[in-house]
Amino acid sequence: MLEFMEYPKCSTCRKAKAELESLGLDFRAHDLVAQTPSKEDFLSWFEETGWELKAFFNTSGLKYRELGLKDKVPQLSKEAAAELLASDGMLVKRPLLVKDGQLLQIGYRQAYQNLDL
Repeated sequence: MLEFMEYPKCSTCRKAKAELESLGLDFRAHDLVAQTPSKEDFLSWFEETGWELKAFFNTSGLKYRELGLKDKVPQLSKEAAAELLASDGMLVKRPLLVKDGQLLQIGYRQAYQNLDL
């Protein structure tokens, strides 16, 4: 099952969701703030994607700036980063597109039509 993890008030999330709908894809939407992925989910995604930890953070978000994470994230262990992300959905880069537990994409800069969905 395709899962779309969003912050409903986010305009980028709304655009991404509209694309999924226009492609006729069956997906389940989750509010990323109300249902933040677990620490274990993040740890698993770190390992399977190999992406840098910073890619998982909403670096333009108010919470990220308030916590001064710009200088802290590069020094975080995977364990600490996963714990921090799981503690507050507003820290997570959005939207997340997940298929069968595997993270396919973070954010929405490229079209979904190019993904193997």
